[in-house]
Amino acid sequence: MKLVLLCLFAVCCYSLAQTTTTNRPNTSLQKRKLEEALRQLNEVKQRQQHYEETLNAPENIEDCCCLSALQCFKANMQVHFNVTEGKEKKLYNSLKNHLTVRSLDFCNSGNDTPTCQNCYLHPKVKAQEFFNRLESLIQRVRFFLLSSSFNTSLVEHLWHDISLM
Repeated sequence: MKLVLLCLFAVCCYSLAQTTTTNRPNTSLQKRKLEEALRQLNEVKQRQQHYEETLNAPENIEDCCCLSALQCFKANMQVHFNVTEGKEKKLYNSLKNHLTVRSLDFCNSGNDTPTCQNCYLHPKVKAQEFFNRLESLIQRVRFFLLSSSFNTSLVEHLWHDISLM
């Protein structure tokens, strides 16, 4: 009886994991792209540590506003930094990449349209704080991808062990 219940539980978990992975293709590519963006961000942060102007930077970003926040970060970079050459260009291109954009699109609100704050209503901060907030957003999404793939592999491992019984 316990074995039957355990098998049913494993099947349910496996189905849930498959749904998650079907909705999120290429998570390993997305993780790599986010890690690349983090490396590039650290290089740009080092180069721009004495930049004196202030920039609008989203904070306390809700899940459904991650894409909007990314657009805000990109728009500010385009206005305040030369994104046509050097390390800034590489970072900007990584932020525009479809893998990066797709990884930030994990809003499950259905038909509800999120009400995200306009970019220019976010507080202005110095460049280092701007880059810290961008880094925080990327790390948060990267952690989300890591934890979802960990849960999927855990369920797959459990399913494999049960099928061997």
